Amino acid sequence: MRVQSFSRLGRRLATALMLLGSPMAAFAQSAPAAAPSASVYIHQVQIAFIGSGEMGGGTLYFQGRSYPFKLGGLGIGGIGISTIDADGWVYNLYRLQDFNGVYGQARTGWAVGQHGGGEMWLQNSNGVILRLKARREGLSLSLGADGMVVRLGA
Repeated sequence: MRVQSFSRLGRRLATALMLLGSPMAAFAQSAPAAAPSASVYIHQVQIAFIGSGEMGGGTLYFQGRSYPFKLGGLGIGGIGISTIDADGWVYNLYRLQDFNGVYGQARTGWAVGQHGGGEMWLQNSNGVILRLKARREGLSLSLGADGMVVRLGA
């Protein structure tokens, strides 16, 4: 059962990575038109050497309630290892179940010791958009794109 879920995850991440590229770069430069529908906090660990991997979790704050979630992903671009704490706004979230899914992510950032920062822009196939400010610790330089699977539940 576990092998099957990893292969499904791999297919989803591969699909998300194929969708990235110049459309993601254009997305990263544009601001969502609507007012935020929720807020989010994320904590993750990112390891990169040309390719990158990340895993972590966070909390979605939607309609007066908080919902824990897990995340994991693979990507391209960057070097180093860092922990990331990010928070920001969620756009186009009308139903809780639309938060789940594979997100394409564009990211920039840096970390040297306990000092670092960056920005992350994510969008899933349901049209949900996350715009995040990140605080990083570690030693890394990040400029790239990822596919990330987000699933509600602890």
